[in-house]
Amino acid sequence: MILLNYTYSLITERIQHIFFLLFICLPISSVLAQTTGKISGKISDSINGTALIGTTIIIENSNFGATSDYNGEYYILNIPPGIYTLKASMIGYETIILKDLVVSVNRTTTANFKLNETVIQGKEILIVADKISTKKDQTSSIRNVNSDQIKSLPVENVDEVVQMQAGVVAGHFRGGRIDEVSYLVDGLNVNEASERNITVRVEKEVVSEVEVITGTFNAEYGNAMSGIVNVITKDGGNEIHSSASINSSNYYTSHKNIFLGLKEDDFFRSKDYHFYLEAPVIKNLFSIVINGRYQDIKNQYNGVRRFEPDNYSDFINEDSIKWYSEHTGDNSIVPMGTSNDYSLFGKLSLKPSASIRSSLLYTLNSTEAKWYSHFWKYNPDGRSTNHQRTDMIVLQLNHTLTNYMFYELKLSYLKNYDGTYLYEDYLDSKYIHDEYSHSSGAWFSTGGQDKNYYKKTSKNLNAKFDITYQLNKNHIFKSGVTYTNHTIDQFNVVIRNLYEGQANEFEYSYDTLKNKRIYLNYKPTIITSSSVYSDIYNVKPVEFAAYLQDKMEYEFMVINLGLRYDYFDPATTYPSQLRNPANQLSFPNNPDYMSDYIKAKTNSQLSPRFGIAYQLGDAALLRFSYGHFFQMPPLYALYTNSQHIVATEDYATTMGNPNVKPQKTIQYEVGLWQQLIQGMSLEVAVFYRDIYDLLSTRIITTFNQIRYGLYSNKDYGNARGLELKYEYSSGAFFAGMNYTLQYTRGNADNPVFSFTRAGSNMDPVNILIPMSWDQRHTLNITVSYNTDKYGVSSTAYYNSGTPYSWSPISESPLYRVNLSPNNSSMPSQLSVDLSAFYTLWKYDNYEIKVTLLAYNIFDALNEVSVYPKTGKAYTDIVRSTDISSHRSDFNDYYDVIHDPSMYSAPRSVKLGVTFSF
Repeated sequence: MILLNYTYSLITERIQHIFFLLFICLPISSVLAQTTGKISGKISDSINGTALIGTTIIIENSNFGATSDYNGEYYILNIPPGIYTLKASMIGYETIILKDLVVSVNRTTTANFKLNETVIQGKEILIVADKISTKKDQTSSIRNVNSDQIKSLPVENVDEVVQMQAGVVAGHFRGGRIDEVSYLVDGLNVNEASERNITVRVEKEVVSEVEVITGTFNAEYGNAMSGIVNVITKDGGNEIHSSASINSSNYYTSHKNIFLGLKEDDFFRSKDYHFYLEAPVIKNLFSIVINGRYQDIKNQYNGVRRFEPDNYSDFINEDSIKWYSEHTGDNSIVPMGTSNDYSLFGKLSLKPSASIRSSLLYTLNSTEAKWYSHFWKYNPDGRSTNHQRTDMIVLQLNHTLTNYMFYELKLSYLKNYDGTYLYEDYLDSKYIHDEYSHSSGAWFSTGGQDKNYYKKTSKNLNAKFDITYQLNKNHIFKSGVTYTNHTIDQFNVVIRNLYEGQANEFEYSYDTLKNKRIYLNYKPTIITSSSVYSDIYNVKPVEFAAYLQDKMEYEFMVINLGLRYDYFDPATTYPSQLRNPANQLSFPNNPDYMSDYIKAKTNSQLSPRFGIAYQLGDAALLRFSYGHFFQMPPLYALYTNSQHIVATEDYATTMGNPNVKPQKTIQYEVGLWQQLIQGMSLEVAVFYRDIYDLLSTRIITTFNQIRYGLYSNKDYGNARGLELKYEYSSGAFFAGMNYTLQYTRGNADNPVFSFTRAGSNMDPVNILIPMSWDQRHTLNITVSYNTDKYGVSSTAYYNSGTPYSWSPISESPLYRVNLSPNNSSMPSQLSVDLSAFYTLWKYDNYEIKVTLLAYNIFDALNEVSVYPKTGKAYTDIVRSTDISSHRSDFNDYYDVIHDPSMYSAPRSVKLGVTFSF
């Protein structure tokens, strides 16, 4: 007894030390996530139900295992996600082998065994795990999609898998704004802080599991209000697996009158190359995973090179005889939606002992892209190019201290570069005079260049520490701290003319050989300080978070209870006098009218989380969850226009505010999962969300009566809905359905909504209106049949249409009525995708497959934007004045309204060959 007391005291002391380190000492990304799961269960005699002590439970082909205690209970912690085979054996009893046991991230899989006595040693019984084993601890809407499931879907990347899930509507999770989702790779946040875009994209070949949470989430997750996407990557094993594929695609459509220049014999319009290698360097110790992909993409949009950037045209005169136009282009068809994408993934995994796993991960994503703009249709070379590159390095350590405790330490560096410009050197001599952009009357660009120049580099240094402790069979505690140091360096300018404002600025000569105007006085320059033509800053905000969570597991009930603390320091200053923020106005006799620059306040908050799941018999689960979720707005809202310059025009300026508060969501959810028959299940969830302190723009009036916008927190929204998920699998056949019914309301559907309306002399919105993504019905159905030799899968998508702001013609009696925004819905959309493969040749482990991936196989014309007067794409109300005011010698007014980007992509077919072993 003395020894037991001493041991208990020692353990208690060590736990206290650990928690002290967690919350006080470690300055260690505002989103936390574990990357492993757990198996637990009970071993009993099949006849009398007696607990069997000392039963050995092992996971085959691994170092994981446990022994049942005096209650016959066991648990195995810290298991990477995957599909496993579990073996339970005891002397005098039959050995049971449980196949297809799924372990998911942050989940407990239940595996109970009832053993039969036997006198025949070595007798084994094979059984298959049921679905309830992985559902018992689900307290909110969590979807775990493993690598085998991803392979069987007609998708090319993880994003498409996420968009298929119930609760994800038009890219939004449960009615939230698009930036309210945190994306993680191996538990580390990969959102770019300024815009909250996804920066790291790993290819599906290296994905072990995708965890999608559309409902409430536990205290370990933060800096998100609507959802979590956690992508877990593979570790290498003891076997060599490799594949290489070559793919090409093209569009095959009957709508060539809309999608200019598409040719059915252009078999290699887009190209896609993959390479994958998984191999042991030293078996059971050191392994590698390498994946690479290159894509040369040309989408469905083309233009015509009628004009070159240095062409000058003038159609302003009503008399066509007086029109002047230079068009030296070759009139060739030019792809206008293009990108060159590179991705590289490398992971070195080291397992020096059964209790220690470590890895070094590197990812590279690089994109160079041009996107379609209808305005540039006839002058495609005047457009700028977007350049993006993201590098991420992660060092991970996973250490099992005892059978009851393990910790994870992760250190990461993330660098994201985003630049949009025509030439990388903003003083490049290839920039030309602004007068070439003159295109009055024709609407389209007939010359000139995009003079916007934008560069931003974001760097994140992250340290993350989590510890998990199984106190007893009913309580598993998790705790962690994180630290993120951001560096955001933005350089956003407009390229100007050094001769601007001078008397000779517009002087030109005429080249009689080329029949062209030559503007004589142009030299590119930029204004980098105290100017509305630039937005330049370098900031280093800091985030810190800590959480404590208790998962209480009982025979028929699981409770998740947690508390999270978040802290944010903007690390900048703000002007004390918002009516004169940059001291552009001088008041020497009234210092109260002048601005001082004061250190911005820090933000912190506590958020409680609660979830409960109750098992109803052997094949049903009822759950309820509730939580408070906080998220700082995208950081552009804190630092935009950091020089605080106000333009001389009303409503021409928006300004960042480092004192904006975190946005807040309170969410409730009730769900039911029911196994209908073996292999068939139905899941239903209903939810409600209140969203407070949403990012908005407050109107400030300066002392000289100029109105500008200051980012603030005053918008509100709410969302409610129902989600259905149906699945059936039997052998090689699978069928699944995801359906979402949703209502989303608010007073503004983007941060500058009210500011823009005020600047357009429109009445403020004083009621809750549908948000622009308030799609009532979202449905997708997947059917697949896959064998080792061949397989086919198809997914149908139905969307009932998102809102738009219908406006009547001036002759209508409704023209004088103040109609609310988003008062009507766009047409519904229907699309069907198909994937298939066939094994042409196989010898031993070597095989060659042909693959097919077809999008929109019925070539449906789905409208993604519409004209406000007709509610249709490509069709507007055209008046005689519209036709007469359109002055051009190369097209008519209908060319203006016939914008192909108002439709989604037509039918495309991608064919490939894959060699693997």
